[in-house]
Amino acid sequence: MKIISYDISDDLTRSHFARMLKKSGAIRLQFSVYELINTNRIIDILLANIELFSKKFTNDDSIIIFDVDSNKLTKYGNAIHRDKPIVYF
Repeated sequence: MKIISYDISDDLTRSHFARMLKKSGAIRLQFSVYELINTNRIIDILLANIELFSKKFTNDDSIIIFDVDSNKLTKYGNAIHRDKPIVYF
C-alpha cells in the first residue's frame, strides 16, 4: 500500500494530478492525501507518471509517497469504513 500526499500550487496541475491518481485506483483519504492498493505494474506506471509530473513543478510544489504495511496501519473516523466489505443482495 502506498500513501501519496501532495501540495501543488497550480490549480490545473493539481487537478490533473488528482485525476491521474483516481484513474490509477487511488482512494482519496483527505483533500490532498490518497491511498493506493494496486498491482505492482499499476504502481510502477503511476510512479513513472508522477516523475513526469514533477518536471512541471515550481519550487513550492511537492509530493511525498509513503510505503505502508497495511497490517500495521490504524485508521480512525471515516477512514475505517473504507476497508469494510460491502454486502450485496
